[in-house]
Amino acid sequence: MTHATLRPEFEDLIDPYAPVGQLGTGFTFTEGPIWHPVGRYLLFSDMPADIRRRWDATRGVVEVKHPSNKCNGMTYDADLNLIVCEHATSSLIRERPDGRREVLASHFEKQELNSPNDVCVHSSGAIYFSDPWYGRMPVYGVERPRQLGFQGVYRVPPGGGGAPQLLVERYMFDQPNGLCFSPDEKRLYVNDTVQTLIRVFDVEADGSLSNARIFANGIRSELEPGVPDGMKCDQLGNIWVTAPGGVWVYAMNGDLLGKVRVPELVANLSWGGADFRTLFMTATHSVYTVTTKVGPRAEPYMTAKAGVGATAPSASAPIVVGDGLQLDPKRCALIIQDLQNDVIMEGGAFAESGAPAHARAQHVVDNVRRLADAARARGVVVIHVWFIVEPGAPGLTLNAPLFEGLVDSKAMVRGSWGAAPVAGLEPRPGDFIVEKMRMSAWEGSRLETILKATGRDMLIDTGAWTNMSIEHTARTGADKGYFMIVPEDCCSTMNAEWHHASINFAMQNVAIVTNTDAVIKAIG
Repeated sequence: MTHATLRPEFEDLIDPYAPVGQLGTGFTFTEGPIWHPVGRYLLFSDMPADIRRRWDATRGVVEVKHPSNKCNGMTYDADLNLIVCEHATSSLIRERPDGRREVLASHFEKQELNSPNDVCVHSSGAIYFSDPWYGRMPVYGVERPRQLGFQGVYRVPPGGGGAPQLLVERYMFDQPNGLCFSPDEKRLYVNDTVQTLIRVFDVEADGSLSNARIFANGIRSELEPGVPDGMKCDQLGNIWVTAPGGVWVYAMNGDLLGKVRVPELVANLSWGGADFRTLFMTATHSVYTVTTKVGPRAEPYMTAKAGVGATAPSASAPIVVGDGLQLDPKRCALIIQDLQNDVIMEGGAFAESGAPAHARAQHVVDNVRRLADAARARGVVVIHVWFIVEPGAPGLTLNAPLFEGLVDSKAMVRGSWGAAPVAGLEPRPGDFIVEKMRMSAWEGSRLETILKATGRDMLIDTGAWTNMSIEHTARTGADKGYFMIVPEDCCSTMNAEWHHASINFAMQNVAIVTNTDAVIKAIG
């Protein structure tokens, strides 16, 4: 399939013979693509199926949320919180990486919104969204009466406080849909699926819109299916909009430059990939990609606060400056491993090993508690990893002395005092809990699922025992491509000799070895 060049400038944006690839198919109706710049994955909606899916190069397509409230358009804010348009709830939602859900907009003048459909974020933090009534129709939403008598475009002020602000005349649009800012954010483009046109507005200093005018119209065809739906602006100011046959590309002056041909009707699009030169297109039953010569306008989530720009490598290492360490808290997770009563407390199953005395000498409980408090305050994900077995330890292979000793001692049994976290290190709201039956936190657990879902690749590895669980976790994490940070005074084992052997030799090859105060300072 070749793309259609209508003006020479089109070929500066995309090779007219650039192949269109299919990432996945067999879906009901795909929408809402958005690329995570740190985790390097694509999220997209399968709206009628009420499923949110994810694609990455390692695992392919997997289901991540079902039901999804028939979510449609999605984007990220500058802190990499997911902003979601939900058809089933008629709401605009913020989903934080730790799973918290916040309603940003659901009503206007005490009436339910129709069904937020597409969304974009201004560099000020204000969120703009369209509100047609597709989500009150069968298939694409939940059939129910409309409360508002018009379809508008709204703004949620920075911080998400207050009611949404209606930005346009009430009856200007039949079905407002895709919207995007120009690179300088002086203009906002909004298309109308029914009127088959794009309007452009001037964005005022207070975030309001003025000077409405037609930018492009007649976006329809009697020969090919397709309508204005999703829309994005590239870094040069050109507008890419779904249309008959695929995606049409308009210059800033409104000239139609060319058409990207796609085998199925395209509903939405978004740039992503390591260099943001892969255009992802959600098209009815499939998701397609094509390589472009141009990237998107600089969205806030690509450059602000999250610390990951469109051209910056998402896997950049922790920064060591002189004798100091700098960590991005939005990329960090704190692992608190095996700090359970049986492991390090007097009266525990392994008390005779010397572990309680070494834990006290290391001040490990106090240090981990202090680090966890600082981590939570700075947005670092906190993950408690516990060794847990059922009574009798069914399913635990006895292939090593450690596991034999655990069974003989009747240790780490679910619901017992010995399996509980030590006092002061209990999980807090928003923390994650991971269970395992191996030394390494990775084996047979959901640790990596949580890390991928929250976009964390810098792991602060703490707990007991240094030369076993902590070292095994650090070694495997390094092999998997994570950056491992081990604050040695947040770890303990049976005695100082074993601890120092692990810290001074094995750990030096797989982790940054540091201390509690340095990590607290490093995360800001």
